[in-house]
Amino acid sequence: MLIRRLTPSDAAAFQSLRLAGLRASPSAFGSSYEEECDTALSVIEARLAADSGRNMFGAFEGEQLVGIVGVGRETALKVQHKRYVRAMYVAETHRGLGLGRQLMEHALAFAATLDGVQRMTISVTAGNAEAVGLYESLGFIEFGREPDSMIVDGRFYDEIMMSRTLAVKPPAGTD
Repeated sequence: MLIRRLTPSDAAAFQSLRLAGLRASPSAFGSSYEEECDTALSVIEARLAADSGRNMFGAFEGEQLVGIVGVGRETALKVQHKRYVRAMYVAETHRGLGLGRQLMEHALAFAATLDGVQRMTISVTAGNAEAVGLYESLGFIEFGREPDSMIVDGRFYDEIMMSRTLAVKPPAGTD
């Protein structure tokens, strides 16, 4: 399985997998299929550009994109030491094969290469035991829970916030 950074040329595959995830697991994401289904491919291409500030990685089986994970950044000075996991999804056909772990390990390894990054955060829908178990096995710990964080099909879902430290690479220019 090849895991690599996504580029604008991956926009159509990314959009297809993202929309499949929003349909298959609507309570796993803060966004919805209805909000994203009409997003122009040019917008997605721009989001996947190297200079966009977004870091999306994809797992490929041959030419097929079967998993995604993003590493976002905080931009305010006081919180630039943090990165967050976003848009984690593995196609239903490829679950149970350890691909989610591989994607998360890739995301963590990437974040650890960034100057001054000390902490990684993620949020997960309460009740998603598989995801919570994966994140806990990777060293994430729960630090908060937002009750009724979102409503999907008339049902409320809590959101669990999790965090872990990273091996710190000091900011450039420091000893």
